[in-house]
Amino acid sequence: MKTYIKTFVIISLSILIGLSYSCKNDQDQIDRRIIEDYIVANALNAGELDDTGLFFVIYKEGGTQHPTINSTVKVNYVGKLVNGTRFDANDALEFKLSSVIAGWQLGIPIIGEGGKIKLIIPSSLGYGSSSTGKIPANSVLVFDVDLISFD
Repeated sequence: MKTYIKTFVIISLSILIGLSYSCKNDQDQIDRRIIEDYIVANALNAGELDDTGLFFVIYKEGGTQHPTINSTVKVNYVGKLVNGTRFDANDALEFKLSSVIAGWQLGIPIIGEGGKIKLIIPSSLGYGSSSTGKIPANSVLVFDVDLISFD
């Protein structure tokens, strides 16, 4: 009887892990389609950062030195949903890069000081399945970022 229970627990856990992975994978696929549609609809010449799902458009490369995850950066930015709804904006905001969403941690170091970039961030690199403020759960985020400086 103990073997039966152990087998049942192992199979149940395997199914739950598989379903969890499948849901994340499904959301990744949904986000990718949303991002691709956004890029086409806005006639953007966007690149993808490796296989992260993060897409970007560099408007100005900036300096040759780039911030790292440990840098403190100063930026101007506007954040929108893909439908154009603006949810946030700031000028000369200063913060440790390690303290923000993964999409910014990966995307901001693409440019140097004085650079300008559009980041199109899948929900997994943003706020995921949590809603925050004006941002619904599982939202693809679009940020226009000017990197003023970093140290």
